[in-house]
Amino acid sequence: MTPETLPIDNYENQLTEKTERLKSLMGAFDVPAMEVFRSQPIHYRMRAEFRVWHQGDDLYHIMFDQQTKERIRVDQFAAGSKLINQLMCAVMDALRPSPVLRGKLFQLDYLSTLSGEAVITLIYHRPLDDEWQQHAVLLRDQLREQGFKVDLIGRATKTKICLDRDYVDERLPVLGRELTYRQIENSFTQPNAKVNIQMLEWALSATAGSTGDLLELYCGNGNFSLALARNFDKVLATEIAKPSVEAAQYNIAVNHIENVEIIRMSAEEFTQAMNGVRQFTRLKDVDLTDYDCETIFVDPPRSGLDEATVRLVQGYPRILYISCNPQTLCDNLNTLSQTHEITRLALFDQFPYTRHMECGVLLTARTSPH
Repeated sequence: MTPETLPIDNYENQLTEKTERLKSLMGAFDVPAMEVFRSQPIHYRMRAEFRVWHQGDDLYHIMFDQQTKERIRVDQFAAGSKLINQLMCAVMDALRPSPVLRGKLFQLDYLSTLSGEAVITLIYHRPLDDEWQQHAVLLRDQLREQGFKVDLIGRATKTKICLDRDYVDERLPVLGRELTYRQIENSFTQPNAKVNIQMLEWALSATAGSTGDLLELYCGNGNFSLALARNFDKVLATEIAKPSVEAAQYNIAVNHIENVEIIRMSAEEFTQAMNGVRQFTRLKDVDLTDYDCETIFVDPPRSGLDEATVRLVQGYPRILYISCNPQTLCDNLNTLSQTHEITRLALFDQFPYTRHMECGVLLTARTSPH
């Protein structure tokens, strides 16, 4: 498989293999029938990063083979969105005649959206000056004249030059409502937008008929918070990354959602606050007793939930858990399944043709939590 081609004819087989592998991992638990959500087999990634290879006055995108470390020229990227592929050609055509923009350029990052917006980040092994900025403006204008809704960012050591915006505004249809999501360059966003829509709609289905409020840990830019708000009286969400919190606050306002509150703190810190281990000034204006959270939602990093947070999570009647690493999910389920039963299980094929799996489980308390 090369970046320019994908084994599309093998898509069903690779999805079946993932389904069987997840069933095997979950074999130790009593799980319901798995719900499987497919990706489109091509042009599914909204983000892509490429190194830049220079050859005389020519240059082109490259990737490295993960096994052999061989350098692979990439003129088209089949996994990338159609917009990324269009931009790849246009950007290279514009860079080749510009020594100022080419010089010591070593990486190009693309962030695209279903809404047709994109941010391109040019990363350099040299300082960026006014001359670079003047030429970057010409490049941006040239791309816009070709019909692209694009912004450019230059990065070098301890430098970030943003010509206009360092974000895109994505628009996703979620069960009859269009939601706007500001996505900040160099911050986490779901890479497969159409599978993300399926994840949001599954989470809405899993929490349909919920009572009380929702507590969410690791909320990012509010991806799930905004979608789930309609199923709960109130949503209290935590996130540690400042750019993601700022994007989440914007997303709450632009979508006119009035029942979501974001706190900038990590899941571990929030656990300490809930357990009375530490006091945080960031919580001084938040009355935690004002929330009646009967459901908790977690979407942790690959390392899963730490031991203290697992114990915190066990205190809620319903747990909705999205995982990008089924192995650490199973480690957490060894504890969670002592008090809760798995009532929904889903596989989301966020990363076709790789071994990576995204999955979701809904757990319901066997008895009332202590």
